[in-house]
Amino acid sequence: MRISLIVLFVPIDGERLVTTLKASQTRIPPDTFNRVAYQGDRVRIERRGGKPVYLVSQEDLALLEKLEDRYWAEEGKKALKEFEKSGEKAIPWEKIKAELGL
Repeated sequence: MRISLIVLFVPIDGERLVTTLKASQTRIPPDTFNRVAYQGDRVRIERRGGKPVYLVSQEDLALLEKLEDRYWAEEGKKALKEFEKSGEKAIPWEKIKAELGL
């Protein structure tokens, strides 16, 4: 079974960037990868003067992504209610596409 290290960075603008490295490209001991992959351990990796990086299982990452999706769905519902309360008219999709040259 091939295990990869996935490092997740969240830049200030909120756009997610995922970089994938092969386990063999790191200095992390193989048993650490196995504990994360098979036992669900979470590993905090401290960096000199930098923010820590976490090594988590695919299941933990999937859970975090679901929580993030739920959060943004709730925020979208709030924004829609706010828009409906405002009485403003929606901009037709065709107009938006035309303005964006789509």
